[in-house]
Amino acid sequence: MRYVVLGASAAGVNGVRQLRKHCPEAEIVLVSKDDAVYSRCILHHYLGGIRTKEELCFAESDFETKYRVEWRKGVVCSALREAEKKVVLSDGTELSYDSLLIATGSHTFFPPVEGLREAKGVFGFHNLDEVEQIRDEAAKAEHIVVMGGGLAGIDAAVGFLHSGRRVTLVEMEDHILAKQLDRRSAKTYEEAMEKEGIQFYLGRGVKEVRMGDGGEVTSLLLTSGTEIPCDMVVVTAGVRPNVEFLKDTGVEMDRFGLVIDHHGQTSVPDIYGAGDVTGRSPIWPAAVKQGMTAADNMAGVQTSMDDFFASKATMNFLGIPTMSLGVSEIPDETYTVVMEDNGEQYRKIIHKNGKIYGAILQGDLSYGGVLTQLIAKRIDVSRVKKPLFEIDYSDFFHTKENFEFYYEET
Repeated sequence: MRYVVLGASAAGVNGVRQLRKHCPEAEIVLVSKDDAVYSRCILHHYLGGIRTKEELCFAESDFETKYRVEWRKGVVCSALREAEKKVVLSDGTELSYDSLLIATGSHTFFPPVEGLREAKGVFGFHNLDEVEQIRDEAAKAEHIVVMGGGLAGIDAAVGFLHSGRRVTLVEMEDHILAKQLDRRSAKTYEEAMEKEGIQFYLGRGVKEVRMGDGGEVTSLLLTSGTEIPCDMVVVTAGVRPNVEFLKDTGVEMDRFGLVIDHHGQTSVPDIYGAGDVTGRSPIWPAAVKQGMTAADNMAGVQTSMDDFFASKATMNFLGIPTMSLGVSEIPDETYTVVMEDNGEQYRKIIHKNGKIYGAILQGDLSYGGVLTQLIAKRIDVSRVKKPLFEIDYSDFFHTKENFEFYYEET
């Protein structure tokens, strides 16, 4: 049996581990553009000088030998011939497989802004190569602008702070981290970051990148008409899945990316997918879970991702811990909000008909475990006659004889 895994990030690496666990004698081939394993989630630590390149690695130092994996480094998959069960690599070689895991991740998306793709001094912030270029160029840049105020954008901005650089951030929404936080919790970060030297232009996008005679970026024209000086742009406005090699194949894709079911299976037998290539839940725990689940099923061990709650984000910028679960704003007026706010600690729960659909915790995350279970398992909290912020595990979990917890709807 030969398993081929495309991609050496969270989904791919954990897929390899799980395949070897189930299949001690199988042949496992890992294909990746990178020649090292590193976490994209902490690239801002490398930018800010908090971690070395070696400290970005989340795999064992003897990963290849421990899991007996043949690692094809420095190449990517350029084509898939699913009828022949073969992948074509960028170096021209072909690789046959019995079962394939597509964990090729994603890449920076450059919006169709005039001059953005042509100007010199414009960088993505999604892989190690890009961040190394940014580190080199930032040393001589005077006006650094981060385009996008999502998690990656805030990571980049804070990374520049740690390296002693001031930065401007432009975001089209009226507050940062709009997918994870509401205005109240986002404001805490905005005020803290402004004190550290980050300048925000919120509710405005970039309309045009203006260049000098040599093609270098000199300023940005915003949608509000404001022009700001700029000699370096870091684009974090979005990503797109790496699915180009699947064009003209029978593997189903949609507007997000690769389509998989709860077992990680694609529309083609013996081809599985996991991680950012799906364009859904682009967070580390989701990629790990998807990679492991896909590998289980590739090895004939049927498991599902039905029990996994992926809409979760935990962050800690400038010493302010925050957790976001599910929706951060009420979808409509039929939902109810319960809120506690004493300035230093902010807690918010969104619920409807006894079910919790979202929550935000800021300052103290100790209630996060309980809330995660309540949302993920869609537990009817109306059966518990307590205030929502006082529910604990004993209110909805039972204990087995071996002291394991389990939930059983009654």
